[in-house]
Amino acid sequence: MPSASSYWKVSRAPRYSLTFVLPLLLLYESLAFLLTHDAIEGVRNGADVLLKSLFLLLGGRYGLTAFGVVLLGTGGLLVWRDWKRSGPLEGRIFLGMAAESVVYAGIFGLVASTITGLLLRGPTLLAAGPVGRFDLPTQLMISLGAGIYEELLFRVLIVSALAKLALVVFGWRPAPAAVFATMVGALIFSAFHYIGPFGDRLQLGSFVFRTVAGLLLSGLYLTRGFGIAAWTHALYDVFLSLG
Repeated sequence: MPSASSYWKVSRAPRYSLTFVLPLLLLYESLAFLLTHDAIEGVRNGADVLLKSLFLLLGGRYGLTAFGVVLLGTGGLLVWRDWKRSGPLEGRIFLGMAAESVVYAGIFGLVASTITGLLLRGPTLLAAGPVGRFDLPTQLMISLGAGIYEELLFRVLIVSALAKLALVVFGWRPAPAAVFATMVGALIFSAFHYIGPFGDRLQLGSFVFRTVAGLLLSGLYLTRGFGIAAWTHALYDVFLSLG
């Protein structure tokens, strides 16, 4: 078993982080197809629909195929390059990552709610998610999709793009660029939950809660990698659905 310091570094590497998130992707897509019998129509996670709709708009009927090729091809390439450079996988690393994700998901709502209460100077909600709006299988499907697609869209794509914008266009130094990208990304992440036919009714408490959640997830993504951030997000939403 690698040392503790080695584990924290190795578990963020693409060969672990992206492999760790693959079962989450397969679980979500399988459950979504079983419930909707369609690749994009029906109730699905909003970030999933947005990403696939862009590919459909650009590629027509071949858009979904292109989306799958880009998603799995890019991930597979990153895993293969890291594996060739660093060696084979160890199952015990994945067990540690799973334990981390469960612990983080278990305390996530309390931490976000406490910070929100301090910001608003009063009691606030402990959770914000798709609870009670759909039947349980649909809630679980949306929860799994939030982990994979919302983290991909808001943390990997949007926060990274905002940081690059601040660095290249604004000419900022890395630290302020990272703060800017994380803050704006969290606001976009929160606002996203109030858009569309299934969007929530806008309330200050839930908006601030989700903004704080976005900041926490960005911190988790930067420090622990995409895989743990995705599973933490998914499990937190699953806990809400089952609670």
